[in-house]
Amino acid sequence: MKLKNWRESGNYFDYKGFPIFYQLSKTADEVVFCLHGFPTSSFDYHKIWDALAGRYAVLSFDLIGYGFSAKPSNFDYTTFNQTDVLQALLEHLKIKRIHILAHDYGNTITQELLARREEKRLDFSIETICLLNGALFPETHRPILAQKILISPFGFVFRRLIGDAKFKRSLASIFGERTQPTERELDDFLTVFKFNDGRRIAHRLIRYMSERKKYRERWVGALQRTKIPFRFINGLADRVSGKHLVERFREIVPHQTDIIELEGVGHFPHFETPETVLEHYFKFNVAKS
Repeated sequence: MKLKNWRESGNYFDYKGFPIFYQLSKTADEVVFCLHGFPTSSFDYHKIWDALAGRYAVLSFDLIGYGFSAKPSNFDYTTFNQTDVLQALLEHLKIKRIHILAHDYGNTITQELLARREEKRLDFSIETICLLNGALFPETHRPILAQKILISPFGFVFRRLIGDAKFKRSLASIFGERTQPTERELDDFLTVFKFNDGRRIAHRLIRYMSERKKYRERWVGALQRTKIPFRFINGLADRVSGKHLVERFREIVPHQTDIIELEGVGHFPHFETPETVLEHYFKFNVAKS
């Protein structure tokens, strides 16, 4: 599916006056809920969308500040507020059961959902969780240069330091050597990032990196305690959260042994090797097929 078609086939819901972009394959009260990461959007899932939608109702949305959603300058872009938007969307769509498929920053949001579940603050149930590459423990995260610039006191000048070509090279650097995105695909990533002048707020979105350290006990603890059916699919060649993350995961969450390791695959398994991710996801979620 082309980016233009993705945008035109989506919908919006209002969150406190801000339009939030989402995709829903069909109306249902139980969905596979695809959560994206930084600095991208729900379009990350377009290569597996049709296959997922052939078996399940599928939902994804652009976090506020990302993709085709609103990118206000006056919004407090915390993980807690992002999760509030997520909950408002599920309430708006009257969804009662979700199967989480999350990537990158979406993993952190999933951890916050697990913490809220323990606090009995969810109006829906989490049936299954499948996580893709993304920092689960702050001590394992290895940010790339662009992220280091954004989180620094000079993050506000990101647009001057990282031009379009550097942005694309930086993003491509976390893909596998043999699973690199095409030039057109990199253009799509850039188009979505720059939509509604997204560059101007990028330094405000990256604060989740600091939050992972501050709320480590809350988020890692919730992950350790969950008994929800769980699978972890990891591209080992990812220098941000690849093989070293899997090793740490086995130390911190030893009872979770359902781990799929993909050799030669980088940070975006669902984008780099969609057929493989689908195969493993369908086997994991076979009871719901």
